[in-house]
Amino acid sequence: MSDRRVTVVLPVLNEAASVVTCIEDARQGLAAAGIAGEILVIDNGSTDGSARLARDAGATVIRETVEGYGAALRRGITEASGEIVVMADADATYDLTRLGELVAPIVDGESDLVIGGRLEGANRGTMPLLHRFVGTPVLSFLVRRACNRLDIRDSQSGFRAIDTAAARRLDLKATGMEFASEMLIRASQDGLRVDERHIGYRRRVGDSKLQTMRDGLRHLQLILLLAPHLLLVWPGLAMFVGGSLLSAMSVVNPLGFNLGPLRWQPIFFGPILIVLGALAAVAGAVIAYHSPLLRPNVARQFAFVGSRRFPGRCIAAGLTGLLIGLGIDLALFVVWVTQETSPARALSLAGLAQALIITGTSLAGFGLIHNVLDRRSGYQNHRGEIDISEFGLERPHPADS
Repeated sequence: MSDRRVTVVLPVLNEAASVVTCIEDARQGLAAAGIAGEILVIDNGSTDGSARLARDAGATVIRETVEGYGAALRRGITEASGEIVVMADADATYDLTRLGELVAPIVDGESDLVIGGRLEGANRGTMPLLHRFVGTPVLSFLVRRACNRLDIRDSQSGFRAIDTAAARRLDLKATGMEFASEMLIRASQDGLRVDERHIGYRRRVGDSKLQTMRDGLRHLQLILLLAPHLLLVWPGLAMFVGGSLLSAMSVVNPLGFNLGPLRWQPIFFGPILIVLGALAAVAGAVIAYHSPLLRPNVARQFAFVGSRRFPGRCIAAGLTGLLIGLGIDLALFVVWVTQETSPARALSLAGLAQALIITGTSLAGFGLIHNVLDRRSGYQNHRGEIDISEFGLERPHPADS
């Protein structure tokens, strides 16, 4: 028997049909593993008697007034008295009798966070096909990319065990389903040892609270705020460089390259990479500068976005690219008018010109918008000096502010 206590945290929102079963399974799992512990049910506003049933089943019930799956789990981590926290949904999808399999690597000092993988045990009856083959794999890929060195197949599993002190140091902020992604990314950033054990997945009891599109977008937004440099900036720069090289290759060899029986002309792909890469890199830098979730040591790398010179440099770079692209197009037009045949490199140069025009226009436009927003903030600092009534606006009453 381990001398480390375990706190099982079950977030509950109208799970009267399954909460007692989950409590009994958790109690059985603790006994089977020879672990002492407690079971906390975090009631997140149930109206079906779930809290009363959980209390009658011997669990400690805590009311969390902040709505959301993540808010309930955060409260559970705060209230836990055990040195290890086991988290699971209270809908009977996870076999809590096997919680010892997640706790063991932490007790043995091998891991700090263990995920109970669902995918090997999932089927059409337990997990919708869209979630199983699209949603979960895509989010897991993005989480792995944001972590940069995490080998986890099922990042969205709600069955996990974590060292309590480590969980509290993560200072998690998410209140919704995106909590699962935030925990993994934060754990990776803090150097925690993360492992995965295949536990399986069962059919849900009751109605699911998951809203696919809304929760998926919240996951995506949070992942971007936590790691825009890994998801946008560096991939964007790589795409820009790769597109530039492909465009250069197409100019040098406009007929393309033989790939076995096929002939490949990179000019049709290179300009696309240039445009997408430039936009991704700039967008990532801006998100990194404004993100409230990015680690300070990473955020400092993007402090240049807050410089007063940044909008001007974007405008200058954008206009330069725009003018070069227009110059190439003008030269090609003159050649087309004055000569009977087009030069062999005309198509390659035209593709490069369009990439420069689109990228340049986008960068210059972004710089102008950034500059307008800077001016707006400056005007706000001197609102008392501006008569806004001439714009049809009414100054707020002091009592309203």
